[in-house]
Amino acid sequence: MFVKKPRKNQTSRAPGELGQDGGAAGEGALLPGRKPVLETLEASPERVELVFVQRGLHGRDLDRVLDLCRERRVRFKLTDRAELDRLVRGNHQGVAARLAACPSLDLDDLLAGVRDAPLPLILALDQVQDPGNAGALARSLYALGGAGIVLPRDHSVHLGPAAMKASAGALARLPVARVVNLSRALEACDEAGLRIYCARAGEGAANALSAPLELPAVLVLGNEEKGVRPGVEKRCHGALALPLARGFDSLGVAQAGAMLMALFARQVRKNLP
Repeated sequence: MFVKKPRKNQTSRAPGELGQDGGAAGEGALLPGRKPVLETLEASPERVELVFVQRGLHGRDLDRVLDLCRERRVRFKLTDRAELDRLVRGNHQGVAARLAACPSLDLDDLLAGVRDAPLPLILALDQVQDPGNAGALARSLYALGGAGIVLPRDHSVHLGPAAMKASAGALARLPVARVVNLSRALEACDEAGLRIYCARAGEGAANALSAPLELPAVLVLGNEEKGVRPGVEKRCHGALALPLARGFDSLGVAQAGAMLMALFARQVRKNLP
């Protein structure tokens, strides 16, 4: 990783540290908070372009952030509280990381590894927009052992700091494939032998508690307001719905998705010898 040399009359700094000229602070996506920054440095240091640390703050987490920056050759900059406040809205806890774009892999690579995952399930997000929902879904998928996420390049959620923070570090560990056309990507999943389900409330959707769930599979979750698009649903082998015991219009996509993923995980446990 590139490290600037001290200029004349400039105090020498520790390896990796940047001074006030350490780059334009406003560039790139920013991930605030000690735990999210620590988890990203531990799991995917290649995604971190620059770490801002508030000058004068001390503590185990902040010391560990600096140690990891030095160990992984990640640039960092000691800065004032005022600058961090300008960069980050809300509580940054004295640290923020500027991230490169969320890394992605080819769909073929994701499909090649799906059967090796503890839960051979891919989550496909059809124009989900809210980063909090995307992060929460990634967190549930990772915890249950899921294989990865597929989402379209356009009209889709940005997996930036808000999604990373909501995922509690899961997005740094989960494979993510961005595709040009989700319908064609589902065709490829079908050809690879995966069963494709979509979540949909209402008539025509099978009761997810009683329907036999086959694995490996893809679970398609739709936009927060419009749900799964008709053209995408045509590529699915079946639609699933959660039975609601009380009069409720619907569940949020993050809540419904987590519950459906748990049913797939239960299916895996049932099939264990």
